[in-house]
Amino acid sequence: MTLRSEAFDDHTIIPSEYSHDSGDVSPPLEWSDAPEEVVELALACEDPDAPTGTFAHWLVAGIDPVTTGLDPGERPTGAIVGRNDYGADGYGGPKPPIGDDPHRYYFRLYGLSEPSGLGTGFTAEDLRDAMADKIVASGTLVGTFAR
Repeated sequence: MTLRSEAFDDHTIIPSEYSHDSGDVSPPLEWSDAPEEVVELALACEDPDAPTGTFAHWLVAGIDPVTTGLDPGERPTGAIVGRNDYGADGYGGPKPPIGDDPHRYYFRLYGLSEPSGLGTGFTAEDLRDAMADKIVASGTLVGTFAR
């Protein structure tokens, strides 16, 4: 699947309006090429460069496979929102430590062959477990951010 954003290109800077300090508005995303066997889409945004290990910024499951994108700050109708590592449900924007080299933020979209079965407030580990042996397609978009 192809995942892109009108706000930033792959491996370029995420605009500050989508950061934690600017109110946690998720960036616009659009995608295409989901195979016919996909029954559910799941989305994750994670920072592998965080000082404490990979940090989950956004987890969403239960996205209808006919959906082809999200507007800024949009939560897909009927989707299930997970708990980010800030301890809140929904999107938590980039906030790397001041002075760090730019962190990478991996936005990953997964096409699942079966429903994930997840409930509200699921974690990144829950998502990985629920997707095991169900991923039939995926797409990745990487943004960077520093303060």
